[in-house]
Amino acid sequence: MTLLRDHDLARAFDHASHTYGHLTALDPGHRAGLLGSARRLALPDDGAGLHPLDLGCGTGASTRALLRAAPRARSTAVDASAGMLRRARAEPWPARVRFLHRTAEEFATAREDEGPFDAVFAAHLFRNVTAPDAVLGSVRGLLRPGGRSAAHECSLSGSPVHRALWSAVCRGLVIPAGTLTGDRTLYRRLRHSVVAFDTALRFAARLTRVGLTSVRVAPAAGRQTGMVHTFLARNGGPETTEERVL
Repeated sequence: MTLLRDHDLARAFDHASHTYGHLTALDPGHRAGLLGSARRLALPDDGAGLHPLDLGCGTGASTRALLRAAPRARSTAVDASAGMLRRARAEPWPARVRFLHRTAEEFATAREDEGPFDAVFAAHLFRNVTAPDAVLGSVRGLLRPGGRSAAHECSLSGSPVHRALWSAVCRGLVIPAGTLTGDRTLYRRLRHSVVAFDTALRFAARLTRVGLTSVRVAPAAGRQTGMVHTFLARNGGPETTEERVL
């Protein structure tokens, strides 16, 4: 299956934007997982005086998680899909949260006017871009020295059991839901994009390869274990360490 990438994928999300937020809301673990990952950034003093970035914010669920984790921070949220951003902006937000319509790559080239950021949060972003190493390098460039990053990603553990479980979830729940809403192609693509993406250990190695430090990998809890991970890193700091992965 040919995977949609970058602008083609943004257009697919434009088409699906009217149902995407509703479908993810049906999964009780989706927003809880995002909040858990955002809290792992451990921004001090509720984020007071800090400026985090939500890169690939979608309909705003990840932005809401970041706001809950750091309610006093001034946040910038960026997404490539105009349709998803319209849904995000339709929600009530405090004045210290703003949204920008740009791809991750475009935003990185304009960072002189935007950063550096104290933290970067990216949910379900890196398996959806053509050049994840380049975007990860941009994340490092967007962070101030010592700044923190957290990637919340569908990245399989490498176990055949977790791979089979992911396929079963997609066939039994995700793809049928997409069929009901007329967005079957996008949700079929979701299954293949995760299978084709890095395992958790390989993605952690990407973080190290682009120069991020203090890399840690934390598996999601509950039924998402082995299929969703949080990848934590810093722009400078101690040598790389690993948390429990499988």
